[in-house]
Amino acid sequence: MDLNGAQLITRFLEDRVDAVGPSAAFVAGIPGGALLPLYRALADSKLTHVLARHEQGAAFIAQGIARVGGRAGVCFATSGPGITNTVTAIADAKADSVPLVCIAGQVPRALIGTDAFQEVRTCHIVDSITKAQFHVRSADELVDLLPEAFRIAESGRPGPVVLDVPKDVQTERLRIERIPRSITPQRAPAPDATAILRAADLIARARRPVLYLGGGVTQARAQSAAQALAECAGLPTTTTLMALGTLPPDHPLALGMLGMHGARYTNRVIDECDLLIAVGARFDDRATGRLDRFAPNAQVIHVDADRRELGKLRKPTLAIEADAGAALRALAGAVKPQLRADWLARVGTLRREWPLAQPGRDDPRRPYGLIATIAALIDPETAITTDVGQHQMWVAQAYPFRRGDRWLTSGGLGTMGFGLPSAIGAALALPHAGAVCFSGDGSLLMTVQELATLAETQANVKIVVMDNSALGLVRQQQNLFYDARYSASLYRAPPSCCAIAEGFGIPALDLGFVRDPAQALRDAFAQPGPLLIRAPIAADEMVLPMVTPGSANTEALG
Repeated sequence: MDLNGAQLITRFLEDRVDAVGPSAAFVAGIPGGALLPLYRALADSKLTHVLARHEQGAAFIAQGIARVGGRAGVCFATSGPGITNTVTAIADAKADSVPLVCIAGQVPRALIGTDAFQEVRTCHIVDSITKAQFHVRSADELVDLLPEAFRIAESGRPGPVVLDVPKDVQTERLRIERIPRSITPQRAPAPDATAILRAADLIARARRPVLYLGGGVTQARAQSAAQALAECAGLPTTTTLMALGTLPPDHPLALGMLGMHGARYTNRVIDECDLLIAVGARFDDRATGRLDRFAPNAQVIHVDADRRELGKLRKPTLAIEADAGAALRALAGAVKPQLRADWLARVGTLRREWPLAQPGRDDPRRPYGLIATIAALIDPETAITTDVGQHQMWVAQAYPFRRGDRWLTSGGLGTMGFGLPSAIGAALALPHAGAVCFSGDGSLLMTVQELATLAETQANVKIVVMDNSALGLVRQQQNLFYDARYSASLYRAPPSCCAIAEGFGIPALDLGFVRDPAQALRDAFAQPGPLLIRAPIAADEMVLPMVTPGSANTEALG
C-alpha cells in the first residue's frame, strides 16, 4: 500500500470509526498552510469535518464528543497560532481527564529552528498540559505513533495527547502492508484483593461513613456499581461537580454536591463522618474548602486510577490504585449489607435543619425556576453543558441529572467559553437527544464565533443565556468579600444576545418580552435544531450557599 503521511492519518481515523462508533467520524478543526496536505487527504476521506471558527472552539467540540462517548475526540490545528489557540482547551482536557488527540501541523523539517513563518515549539508549549506529546520526524513514525497517541489518551486516567506533524511529513510517501489498528485502551490496574477486604472491613466497622464520588466514576461509566455499593452498605453519597448524576437526585442516599456551593447539610454530614470512601476524586480545593478541617475526624479510603493523587492532599488510611468501576464492583461484592438506621436518621435531621434553599423555584424568570422548567421539558438523554460562573453553579445545584455522562462542564480549569462548542460536539454525537447549553452573557462572548459553526452544522443545540449584564460570579464575590466595589464586573454597553444570534443565522427568543415564559419555553423546546434563549436575570441574584475561600465548608455563607 503506497500512500503519504496525511493519507495514513485519515485512513487510520476512518478505520477507528468501525472500532469506536459513528461519533468518531467527526473531526473538528481549521485549515492552515502547515496542515493543507492533511486537509487534501481529508477531502477524499469518509470523515466529517466540523469547521470551527477558532481552534479553541475546535478542541472544545472534540471534547464534547469525547465526554459523552468516553473515547478520544479529535481536532486539527495548523502550526503557530493554530496550535497556540488550542492551548486553553487542551489544558481544560488535562484538568478534567478528558481523552483528546490534537493533530497539529508544523513547518517543514528543514525550517524547524529557523524562526520560520508560523513556527512555534509545539511540544515545549503543551508539555505541562498533556499526557504526552510527540514530534513526528518521518511518515514511518506515524505507523506506531497514531495508535499510541489514542492508547495514551484513553488509558488509565484519560487526557490529551498532541501530535506535531511537519508539513513535509504529511506529504512524505511510505509503503505499508496495512493501516495500523487502534489499540484497546488499558484500564487502570484491578484493585488488590487484600486491600478490598481491608476496605470492606473499615466500612463494616464505621458508624458514620460517607461515599465521596468524583469524576473518575463518570469516566469509568461506573454509575450502577456506585449505586450498588451505596445501597448494600447503607452509605450516604456525595459527589463532586464532575460526578453529578451518579446517583439519581431523588435517591434516599443521595447527598448532592459537596463543597463551595454544595448544600450546607451535605458539608455538615461530611464534617460528622468517621469514614470517607473517596473514589475517583482528588480532594480538590473547591470540594474540600480548608483541607485541614475537611472530614476532620474521618479515616479515609482513597481509590484512584492515578497513583499520584493518592496521598497528594489528604493522607489516606488506605490507598488503592485502581479503576473506579473495578474497585466499586469489588467493594460492592465484599461489603456486608447494613441499614445504618441511626446514621441515616442523623443525615435526615441535618437535611431538615440545613436544607438547600432554591428561591424562585416556581418562577421561570428566576434562575432556579428557569432551570427547573427546562429540565421538565427535555429528554434525560440530552447532554447538558455549561460555561463557568453563577449559572454553572445554579445548574449544578438544581438540575436533576440522571446520567453523569450527559453532564459536561469545565471543572478543574473553569473555562469561560466551554459551553457552546462542547454542546455542538455533544449534539453531533447525540443527534436525537441533542444538547442544552446554559451560559452567561459573559461566557457566551468568549466563544461566540462558534454560533457560525452551529448555524452551519444545524446541530440540535438550545442555548440558554442567563443575562445579567455582568460577570455574575465575579460581581458576587466583590459584593461579599471586596467591599461591594464592582471593578470591571459590570458591562456598561451590553450587547443584544438575540441580535448576535440572529446575525449568525440562529433563531432567538427573548424571555424578557413574553407574557408567559413557561409556555414560551415549551414552544421553544418543541422546535428542532438550534435556538438561543435569552433569560434576563437580576444582577443582584446570588448563588448560595458559598464557602469563603480559605474557610471550612461548614462556614458557608447563606
